[in-house]
Amino acid sequence: MFKRKSFSGLVKKKIVGAVLVMAVSMSLLSCNRGQEEADYDSPYNTICEAYKDVSPKYVFIYAENQAKDYPTSLGAFRFAYLVHEKSKGRIQIRVYVDGELGDEQDLAKKMQQGGLDFMRASMAGLTEYSDKSQVLIMPYLYKDADHMWEVLDGEIGQEIMDSFDGTGLKALSWYDAGVRNFYSDTPIYTLEDMEGRVVRIQDSDIMNDVIQCLGATAYPTEYDEVYSALQTGRVDTAENNFSSYESMEHYKVAKYYILDEHMRIPELQLISQTTYDKLTDEEKEIISSCAKESAIYQRQLWLEREEVSQKKILEEGGVIITLSAEEKQRFQTAVQPVYKKYCSKYMDLIEKIQQ
Repeated sequence: MFKRKSFSGLVKKKIVGAVLVMAVSMSLLSCNRGQEEADYDSPYNTICEAYKDVSPKYVFIYAENQAKDYPTSLGAFRFAYLVHEKSKGRIQIRVYVDGELGDEQDLAKKMQQGGLDFMRASMAGLTEYSDKSQVLIMPYLYKDADHMWEVLDGEIGQEIMDSFDGTGLKALSWYDAGVRNFYSDTPIYTLEDMEGRVVRIQDSDIMNDVIQCLGATAYPTEYDEVYSALQTGRVDTAENNFSSYESMEHYKVAKYYILDEHMRIPELQLISQTTYDKLTDEEKEIISSCAKESAIYQRQLWLEREEVSQKKILEEGGVIITLSAEEKQRFQTAVQPVYKKYCSKYMDLIEKIQQ
């Protein structure tokens, strides 16, 4: 997953508004003491004022590769704060952002070895640890966001989380990374409109095959080169979520954003098994409950960020195109070979998800 530009000015006000009231208001009530001295409106606060003078039993490290004010980073800060509060200061978590401790691939290996306590990672980079988890990155898997969360927050999501047992990584909660859509310098309304296009993708075997199934040619290139590739005509199409499309100003060189929703790749908040095994049952419950609470908070931040992005895109002259249900089904049918190639052992699970 790549870094996005900072947007603290866009979300900070909402962070201290309805989101906090809905997701974490109860946690603040127990920390009223000293509220005048503490900055409780700060989304970066990881220490509960009531327990600031308590000597911690543990000081853990949390690695995040996004900017300080990105929704996943804000989720990490919130998680750390909640753990400090609910453990009454016994557990302190220090959050490092901006990829300071390394990229996701290296961090996952460090966690396996017990050299890192917590991290957040995209499912796209975790499939090597759980073959079954590859199911969740299949194209056109979900009808919409509600469908995805119904799956992830239910038995299937837990089954995927449990599939990491024995790898040295323990899954805690699901984070949102939005939905990836195509965008182009010309409109796309039908499957036929994909024919012959050159599409920028991340270097991914699955995405390469998806693009081929849709009748286009994949062009892997780095994220920071996408604007230039679109501007110079090396590619005529790219794909990403609303926030990335807007923050990198790709709408200036590809004004048509097509809501085909080809990928919803969730992310996981993880703890090292080595770290987890140190904890008492009570401490494990604190970590688990706080992870889930921080996920609610992070998901709401993501929704707010997407709303801000959509508004800006439209104000700047961008055009948002929604595929019809029938046409989206045609796209889904076209990529069925990808399902069989990568998830032949789990077709029953895919059918269960789609039903």
